[in-house]
Amino acid sequence: MDIKAVLDNLYASRSTRHLANDPLSFCHRFGAPEDREIAGLVASCLAYGNVKIILRNLGEVFALTGPSPRRFVERFEPQEGLRRFAGFKHRFNDGRDLCALFLAARTMIEEADTIGDFFLGCHDPHAVDITSSLTEFSAAVLAFDYSPVFGTDAIPADSYFSFFFPSPASGSACKRLCMYLRWMVRPADGIDLGIWKGVSPSQLVIPVDAHIQRICRHLGFTKRKQADWRMAREITAALRQLDPADPVKYDFPLCHLGISEGCDGTVQPLCRECPVVEFCRAGAP
Repeated sequence: MDIKAVLDNLYASRSTRHLANDPLSFCHRFGAPEDREIAGLVASCLAYGNVKIILRNLGEVFALTGPSPRRFVERFEPQEGLRRFAGFKHRFNDGRDLCALFLAARTMIEEADTIGDFFLGCHDPHAVDITSSLTEFSAAVLAFDYSPVFGTDAIPADSYFSFFFPSPASGSACKRLCMYLRWMVRPADGIDLGIWKGVSPSQLVIPVDAHIQRICRHLGFTKRKQADWRMAREITAALRQLDPADPVKYDFPLCHLGISEGCDGTVQPLCRECPVVEFCRAGAP
């Protein structure tokens, strides 16, 4: 069996157990697309660090936003939000950063009705991938007025809000934004949501976290060592050879070899049962 057949089988084997162990699961709590895109923005922005802590902290956030994230954002008032989320902390992001994120979402929907339509205003449908679109999108969001949250014209130096909106222009792998785009753009398949219709799945770039970085190096999809934008594009180019229309379909199942199945890059008993072992430089006999 060739690598494409193996990865297609891996894609078909995704399960609700994998989804339950993923920040994307919070989007599935809501039925309306307008709620899902807001939930997805928040969930993806906080999707860094230990998975259990991510899921716990997201649970706390969505318990406070109520049954409709869209309605919460439409009515969001920074001063009330600062009181509501005063004790929030997720690693180095705090309640102020979270409130700035809600203000950013409110501003986007005030300007374009949906986050998806705001992103389309930054998007080049003729580009090979989303490099220029993400660069413009992040710059536009960071240019909003956040003084109602921070009390200053500029985002203060002790805030990590800008961490939510990195740019390919800086070399960042933009993992969380690429993940958000995957959730929104890829066709609805029980995992991803297929909400945004104006971006082609063929233009997506794979979100490179520690699992994708390690597994894709072992599978020979990249020779780079640093998890940066060049690595993300290199891995995506390799996957595009397998599925030109939808290269990032393989992200979720490959990532969950690490998140849910326990792959840590060392040879262990798990390797004998791994579906990609014959192509893996770490586990192959």
